[in-house]
Amino acid sequence: MEALNNVLNAVDGFVWGPVMLVLLIGTGIFLTVKLRFATWRNLGYALHSVFSKESRTTKRGSGDVSPFACLCTALAATIGTGNIVGVATAMFSGGPGALIWMEICALFGLTSKFTECMLAVKYRETNDRGEMMGGPMFTMKNGFKNKKFGLVLGFLFALFGVIASFGIGNLTQANSISQALHTQFSVPTWITGLVVTILALLIIVGGIKTISKVSSVVVPAMAVFYAVASLICLIVGYRNIPHGLYLIVVMAFNPGAIGGGILGSITVSVMNEIRYGFARGCFSNEAGMGSAAITAAAATTDDCVRQGYINMTGTFFDTIVVCTMTGLVIAASGVLGTENLKGADLTMAAFSAFLGPVGSAIVSIGIMLFAFSTIIGWEYHGEKCLEYICKKRSVIMGYRIIFSLIAFIGATTELDIVWNFSDICNALMAIPNLISMIILSGVAKKEVDRFQPTIKAEKEARIAEKAQAAV
Repeated sequence: MEALNNVLNAVDGFVWGPVMLVLLIGTGIFLTVKLRFATWRNLGYALHSVFSKESRTTKRGSGDVSPFACLCTALAATIGTGNIVGVATAMFSGGPGALIWMEICALFGLTSKFTECMLAVKYRETNDRGEMMGGPMFTMKNGFKNKKFGLVLGFLFALFGVIASFGIGNLTQANSISQALHTQFSVPTWITGLVVTILALLIIVGGIKTISKVSSVVVPAMAVFYAVASLICLIVGYRNIPHGLYLIVVMAFNPGAIGGGILGSITVSVMNEIRYGFARGCFSNEAGMGSAAITAAAATTDDCVRQGYINMTGTFFDTIVVCTMTGLVIAASGVLGTENLKGADLTMAAFSAFLGPVGSAIVSIGIMLFAFSTIIGWEYHGEKCLEYICKKRSVIMGYRIIFSLIAFIGATTELDIVWNFSDICNALMAIPNLISMIILSGVAKKEVDRFQPTIKAEKEARIAEKAQAAV
């Protein structure tokens, strides 16, 4: 087991080395500039669209589920253990400053998420059952001028997507659930694995419509629950917030400025902070990986750009809001580096520092809800990737069963191996998707410019409606 872990560590260090980090953040920066910061300028419009009544209906355009349900399904796959365990792992392994680099990754990730989701809707297809099929693999297949290159790259993405669904979407999630229950309630890991397997199978057999219905209820509820709990921690420990912010900001850019002993055994470099910040940021919000684009393609919409803006808010909610709150609680708690705590145990200790035993229970409940929703959301991603490779219904049903059984393995596997495997899958999946976004950046720009007058017209209509209502 130790030899396997060493091999995975070596591969993980290579795929998440300087080249990958430059490609990941570089693509986000390139697209942000190419689109003239449209995603930043239109973030308000995007958030308004998410909370509008229209986003909850299927009256505008064609698709399988409503735009809001689509976003919730995508969020189900992203707001998961990365927001609780991933943040803690990044801050333990990389230092408190890793949180800053997660946020920087997310700022440019807004544009990556927008681009991949918009293109997925633009180039989606319909299968023989009338269901939408889309994602980076179809974007490459239908969007590239060089069809052979598009087919090859699309196949690679789909293949990596199937593999990644077992790692980032299943093994890590089941592992986090089992560890949380074992630590908090002494539940044997094999029992947790069995329960998760059965529940997952019951839901995913129903396909996207069942998954989206569950996600539309669970995701908003669990996000509010966790956000409120985090706010209570910060209110209780408000005196510690300035020191926590100081550690986060200073160590992000100048770790040497923090005197030895303040964070115990944590000694890091700026590059280490960046590496873990970007790696965990990608794991958390999945911007640039192309996974959310698979779900976006199922949305009922009349314009690919509109859905792109709606889906990009997933990165905002996931990292800028939820991950930041987790990181602040950990930094302000004073437990980081004082004990050899990492992963879920570190987050539990941080919440317990403010709320006592209740804090640990809250994190355990959060992990269970977040992680399980990620499992069912990622099953859809992996299934659509497999459907691109093989359209046989029997193979798809077999995948659903195997995917559910894999949860049992994840629940009983060592944490380091699970995380390293997921990091590797992230990189393999992201590379072809990032390449495709760069190639089709011109198409993205044309679509954004085309839709901008629509945004202006809708804003003016809302202002006029409010003025009329006031009279």
